[in-house]
Amino acid sequence: MLTSIQGIYRNGKIELVEMPPHLHGETQVIVTFLSPKALNLRDYGIDEAQASKLRDQLTSFTAGWNNSEMDAYDNYDAAKANL
Repeated sequence: MLTSIQGIYRNGKIELVEMPPHLHGETQVIVTFLSPKALNLRDYGIDEAQASKLRDQLTSFTAGWNNSEMDAYDNYDAAKANL
């Protein structure tokens, strides 16, 4: 049986978004790296003027998002499940 789980490759390690169900001990895996894809805002009905306005509005959050203390929230759901 094949099971797909989303994850992030970071600093030489793969961090899974959730733990695979029904797995015990060591299990072979196949890792496929996805190409980063730019989000086409037009597909969501957002034009250039609206995108610019959104970018300006979200700029105030940049310092918080880039704060190293926020790394704890990168895998919030997985960490919460392990409590």
